[in-house]
Amino acid sequence: MHCSKALLILLGSVAWAADFSGTAALEFTRHAVAFGPRPPGSAANQKLQAYIEAQLKNLHCQVSFDAFTAETPAGPVAMRNIIATFPGTSGRALVVTGHFDSKPMPGRVFVGANDGGSSTGFLLELAVAVNSMPHADDITLVWFDGEEAYGEWSDTNGIYGSKHLADKWSHDGKLARIKALINVDMIGDKDLGMIQEGNSSPGLLKLVWTTAHDLGYGKYFLDSGFATEDDHLPFLRKGVNALDLIDFDYGPNNEYWHTEKDTMDKLSAHSLDVVGNVLVAVLRKLQG
Repeated sequence: MHCSKALLILLGSVAWAADFSGTAALEFTRHAVAFGPRPPGSAANQKLQAYIEAQLKNLHCQVSFDAFTAETPAGPVAMRNIIATFPGTSGRALVVTGHFDSKPMPGRVFVGANDGGSSTGFLLELAVAVNSMPHADDITLVWFDGEEAYGEWSDTNGIYGSKHLADKWSHDGKLARIKALINVDMIGDKDLGMIQEGNSSPGLLKLVWTTAHDLGYGKYFLDSGFATEDDHLPFLRKGVNALDLIDFDYGPNNEYWHTEKDTMDKLSAHSLDVVGNVLVAVLRKLQG
């Protein structure tokens, strides 16, 4: 298992020291999952929002919120995305996103350790790493609410938070400033295997896979994959260079996904370390 380690990358005469700790990311995940099931609008969801905000308070970022009411099969539901922006000077932006909600499952205890928990903890640790990283572009981290569907997924049921923010950023001009958007989902599995997601921008996918191989993590980034519908889609559909970074083989025959088996014991600090070190290196490369 990998613990905290510094990734030192040299660009010309400029040293980029970025410290991403998979162990810390796993602890952030553990705190998030400890709130229990956290579907949008629930007390646990609101407590997790407060926890995320508290972790961001002492970092050099601007925290904002995108609150809205989603029309769902369960009726109107209040949701809120959390946005942390580390300002740069170039006028361009790099965005990393993930969701913090868990799937609504009435009558079942679904804590979503990997599906919702790992992306929450990962982004909190990435915020710590970015806080000490030199960057010309804005780096914006987004915790989406309402990724999960109410019952069966459909074109109108699911990815509520990303749809709303993509529309908002389209209207206020931020969308046009985004150089790349990377969404992370289900990235804590002990048996890590990132698929080549079929809807993602090919150039961005190639950059991430090449970076992973260069860092010695090639075995975790698979040579095959398939298309998924996730929080990157609303941005892709509006012309943003976007990628979904996801491991969609969770347990034997994917049996842990959307079940009570999605618990903390299935996750690994090493897996979070792998994805974190790759994304830190990718953010550096995207600075150009």
